Amino acid sequence: MKIGILTSGGDCPGLNAVIRGAVMKGDRIYGHTFLGIRDGWRGLVMDDIRPLPRQDVRGLSKQGGTILGTSRTSPFEHGGSERVKEVMSKHGMDAIIAIGGEGTLTVAGMLHQDGINIIGVPKTIDNDLSATDYTFGFDTSVAIATESIDRLRTTGESHHRCMVVEVMGRHVGWIALHAGLAAGAHAILIPEVPVSMERITEWVNQARDRGRAPVVVVAEGFKPEGTDEAVSIKGLDAFGRPRLGGIGDQITAEIQERTGIEARCTVLGHLQRGGVPTAYDRVLATRFGTHAVDTVSNRTWGTMVALDGIDIRTVPLRQATSQLKVVPRHAYDEAAILFG
Repeated sequence: MKIGILTSGGDCPGLNAVIRGAVMKGDRIYGHTFLGIRDGWRGLVMDDIRPLPRQDVRGLSKQGGTILGTSRTSPFEHGGSERVKEVMSKHGMDAIIAIGGEGTLTVAGMLHQDGINIIGVPKTIDNDLSATDYTFGFDTSVAIATESIDRLRTTGESHHRCMVVEVMGRHVGWIALHAGLAAGAHAILIPEVPVSMERITEWVNQARDRGRAPVVVVAEGFKPEGTDEAVSIKGLDAFGRPRLGGIGDQITAEIQERTGIEARCTVLGHLQRGGVPTAYDRVLATRFGTHAVDTVSNRTWGTMVALDGIDIRTVPLRQATSQLKVVPRHAYDEAAILFG
């Protein structure tokens, strides 16, 4: 078979390991050939496609980013399924492996419904896909955020400041929860659990009264108690979703006004997407790549590879995107015992 591979949506560490795993096994075990689709769905509808031989993926598992490039383009704004079929036919492409998060996999499911042979690989630092226990990129993002919080703590203690750290995650709080716990934050604020400014202030004061420099970790999608919408000051992305961000600055100003403690905000932003993947993400991404090729070879279209415990299985794409995997309240309550 001739298989096209694309990476779409936000980049993250581990994408290249998926590509390497798929091409290596596909070439060695099945004799497949591969085509690299540049910049996600954009490359598919714009016919920006090149051969992807085995020698091009050697040594890729440790490399961050994606050698194929990525974008947030939607194919349904550029001819949709008919255009995709036209380009696939031109290149003799039998199937597509689409590596991406919620938006990418939703599009993949729509293309499958229109008769296109496609399977998905879950990628998101947010870890918000309900059909898989973990997505690659999440572990690396948490490690980067944890190290950053550790570094900010030392400068906060030197100046007796409150340090507010805004992390990614969109509408779920997995990164904030894990990084905050690992770094010993005095408060963790996530979208799933509204918290009042009075409670946040109490945690900050408790830490200050013990002689500590308070550290508050806030997910970009956090909504303080009494508010309905997450802060979004950056418009919409290509899929029409709000670009979240700005809550850290709001929380910082409130803390300083209410407590009198000098406060500073750091938005980690795209630092969480960059650099080399952790060992865990390299292994998980490689396994996803090799199992994706198995799924294509078995012609199990319209599915996504997923982690179930320590095993890889396939699930329908519609199941992968039917709902967000949110932080359960009991997991937050376990962490909240340590706040203040």
